[in-house]
Amino acid sequence: MYLVRPGKPTDLDALVALAAGAQPPLTNLPAHRDRLRDRLTASEEALSASVAAPNGQIYVFVLEYAGEVVGTASIRARAGAREAYYTWRRETLIHASQQLDVRREVAILSLSHELSEASLLCAFSIAAEHRGTIGERLLRRARLMFVAQHPERFMPGLAVAMPGPLDETGTSAFWEAVGRHFFVKDFGEINEMAGIHSKSFIAEVMPPFPLYEPLLSETGRAAIGAIHARHVTAAADLRAEGFADSRHIDLFDGGLLLECTFERLNSVRNNRWHPVTIDNRHAPPPAATALLANQQCADYRCIAAPYTTSGTGQLCMTSDDADALALSTGRAVLAAPLHPLDRGDAPC
Repeated sequence: MYLVRPGKPTDLDALVALAAGAQPPLTNLPAHRDRLRDRLTASEEALSASVAAPNGQIYVFVLEYAGEVVGTASIRARAGAREAYYTWRRETLIHASQQLDVRREVAILSLSHELSEASLLCAFSIAAEHRGTIGERLLRRARLMFVAQHPERFMPGLAVAMPGPLDETGTSAFWEAVGRHFFVKDFGEINEMAGIHSKSFIAEVMPPFPLYEPLLSETGRAAIGAIHARHVTAAADLRAEGFADSRHIDLFDGGLLLECTFERLNSVRNNRWHPVTIDNRHAPPPAATALLANQQCADYRCIAAPYTTSGTGQLCMTSDDADALALSTGRAVLAAPLHPLDRGDAPC
């Protein structure tokens, strides 16, 4: 059984391994032991505290399978709480002259930090042998079931940065077309710096004026708003959850950012509370799969299980599922349907 729960300090070794194995390497999940230890500690403190409004909190979740941690994902309550969260925003400039009878629309990239006021889904990594499983979708969406129950802890808008495409050597065409001209460093070097150290260098070095897309290299332009092949299905899953493509792209690799408001989340619009009934005597009839989450905060749990209800509206669960969620008969569970995903997309 797959289970999502909050991360604990004892999960540190597993998180370090997941960070090292992330493909492509993630800025927001550095394979840096001290940084990850601090993150787990901060997550525990945030989950145990009473929070009236989102600020610098981070919430770390892990995916368990057969008692082992095989995945991790996080939420930053407010992306720019400690320092601005920078992106490139795609815009259009109009150049016109009545005298010359010319009107041209030109695509530009402007440095932006407006997504600093969003909650950020980040640091998603899952062991290779569990990619493409129900566990991957559970890990991705269990965070949103937590958001649905604790809206006071998060901003009204959410965002997630999809990794941009890299070549076989790990080089980003977008970085070579833009970032290298200002930083004079390889993509891997700057990615590691941004993950471990302060990102204040971005404002210090990046140009404050717009970049004209037609002046970039052909390969650099092609990478704008593109998504790494391993994450195409992840983007499709998030779109099914309610996220939409935004005007923003990642500062370093040009990957697309997706955005969603709290009210548009499938985990908010289509969730239902049910009292639980536990019965192992009869096998339940075939049923759709749902995300099931308990009502806890520090002891939050979420699984994917059959969505079977009784005539009186109780959710029928096996004792194994109830134990995983630490629930007993009569307690409430939050359920949200997990609809099948179109597998026509490239695999994660």
